[in-house]
Amino acid sequence: GLSQIGQIAVNAYDTDRAIAFYRDTLGMTFLFQAGTLGFFDCGGVRLMLSPPESPEFAHPASVLYYKVADIQASHGALVSRGVAFIGEPHIIHRTPQYDLWMAFFKDSEGNTLALMCEQPKA
Repeated sequence: GLSQIGQIAVNAYDTDRAIAFYRDTLGMTFLFQAGTLGFFDCGGVRLMLSPPESPEFAHPASVLYYKVADIQASHGALVSRGVAFIGEPHIIHRTPQYDLWMAFFKDSEGNTLALMCEQPKA
C-alpha cells in the first residue's frame, strides 16, 4: 500500500510572490525554482508551488497543517513577519497525554494553512 507522501502541490497564481511568502515569511527551506514552479523541503516531503494546470485545478489547496513544538512562539514569530491569522491559537481536542492546539492563517495566494501542536500534559 501507499505510505509516504513525496510531494504536495499548492496553487500559486503569482509564483514569485508565493515563493517569497513561504521562504521569507514562513521561513521554509527553499529548494529551487523551475520556471513557474517553486519547490520547498518540508521535513523530507517536497512542497511544490505552481499555477493551476487547468481550470479544474483552479481552487484553494487542501489545508496544510505545520507541526510545531511551541504554537504560541511560532504564532508570535509569524505575526511579527506579517502573517494574518484567522484566529488565536486554541485547543481543538484534549487527550490524557496532550492537548491539540491549532491556529489558522492564509498564505499569499489565499490558501488556508494551519499551525498544530500536541502540547504534552504535565
